[in-house]
Amino acid sequence: MAEPSPQRAYRAACPGCGAPVLFRSAQSTHAVCGYCQSTVVRQGEVLQRIGKMAELFDDHSPLQLGASGKIGGMGFVLVGRLQYKSASGTWTEWEVVQDDGQTAFLSEDNGAYVYARPRAVARALPEAKHLRLGATTAIDGRTYAVTANSSVQLLAAQGELPHLPPLGTPFDMVELRSQGDASDGQAPGVLTLDYSPTLSGQPVAVSLGTTVLLEDLQMVGIKAESAKDEKGRQFSCPACGAPVQVDFGSTKRLTCASCHSLIDLTQGVGAEAVAARQTEPVEPIIALGTQAQLQGKQWQVVGFQHRMGQEPGDADEQFGWSEYLLFNAQRGFQFLVDAEDGWSLVKPTTGAPSLAKGGQSAIYLGTTYKLQYAYRAETTYVAGEFYWPVERGHKSFNRDFTSGNNLLSQEEAANEISWSAGHKLRAELVASAFGMKDQAALLKRSDAQPTSELSFKGKAILVVAIILLILVFNWLEHRQDCDPNVQNCATSSGRSSGGSWGGYSSGGSHK
Repeated sequence: MAEPSPQRAYRAACPGCGAPVLFRSAQSTHAVCGYCQSTVVRQGEVLQRIGKMAELFDDHSPLQLGASGKIGGMGFVLVGRLQYKSASGTWTEWEVVQDDGQTAFLSEDNGAYVYARPRAVARALPEAKHLRLGATTAIDGRTYAVTANSSVQLLAAQGELPHLPPLGTPFDMVELRSQGDASDGQAPGVLTLDYSPTLSGQPVAVSLGTTVLLEDLQMVGIKAESAKDEKGRQFSCPACGAPVQVDFGSTKRLTCASCHSLIDLTQGVGAEAVAARQTEPVEPIIALGTQAQLQGKQWQVVGFQHRMGQEPGDADEQFGWSEYLLFNAQRGFQFLVDAEDGWSLVKPTTGAPSLAKGGQSAIYLGTTYKLQYAYRAETTYVAGEFYWPVERGHKSFNRDFTSGNNLLSQEEAANEISWSAGHKLRAELVASAFGMKDQAALLKRSDAQPTSELSFKGKAILVVAIILLILVFNWLEHRQDCDPNVQNCATSSGRSSGGSWGGYSSGGSHK
């Protein structure tokens, strides 16, 4: 458990109701009374009421005020909570006070957590409108890619806060990511630029974060389960009235098992849920709720989405693939991808790989990946629970890169660019992990055995087969050009094929 902060805490009566309001950090300027929801500002030793805060929506987070932990040997305690909303959905950011008196932030990032600290930068930063999505910029000698540029607003807050954006007033927030550099020990990072008004008068607040696991933070005082109570975990489907169960704390969208409607939970279960009906349900091969043993951990299938892709400029070139969302309480989320060319296991990256000019290659953590496919993608069906506000009809432009059995993917939407990294999986491993050995044939895909796994004998057979195919191909072409009245068609003419060998086109799932 984290040690108490060495600095003196300040406690005063709420100007609205008289209940005690605690300030653990000297850097905290605002607080929200836990009894009457009054928003108060601290001016020296005096508290002044400046309004009333909106009620928090129930995000079922396992975190709560007062929970403590350690990072790098430094103790910390959660003292405040901010809930934000943008076009991409809602998220929670926790305000942290460290044992050294400094503030930090713990927030959700693509199904994982990021621990960030305020950062001073040497140069003035441009306005948000000048930071174009996908562009790169150097800040304090480190190169970052702009991965999100959104208009956001504060929905609600709780506890004590270093600064408090105006409630419900839109402001810009930009997210930049770096790929990290193994040569100097830099980990992939997330640089957040917050353009909300600050008391210090600075035009932008900057913080730099890295990915953390809750299990590594040695958290004490978190909820035993990611829900308030049983009543808060179940409600009636707004489309058909059937009971709907919410199992995971970070769920933003889920589907009704009865009518397949997609339900929006970004305002919390208690708010007015918005439902969109889905026709033509797609049945996943691996059922929702199935357990799997992967990477030495127990994972559960909690979500499923089917997606379609299309080659740019070619309306006839369409293909489909499926993505299973896997959950582990300590590790968060990752995706099991089922495509015609094989299975793969991928997870969103914290940093942004370095994309070469023209997009033909990308470098991440010292490895160079070559572009394999570029295409437009659309989500056509979803089922289960999701930590982001997934929706049917969501479109993106995707690039898939490979380096041997390792994979790297980029998805670009209107206001955000996301990356994921992973590796290919053999169908036999998928069948074994999910207890589906008796259905192994159903999971078999067209992926060839990796060259590194082929025996010498197998390689020799493959070479001989290719040579035989070439000879047959040349012989058939020779037969077509041969006039038996002029020459002996049983002998080779010595002509080459004159074109690309095989004429191979994938014609299917590129994901």
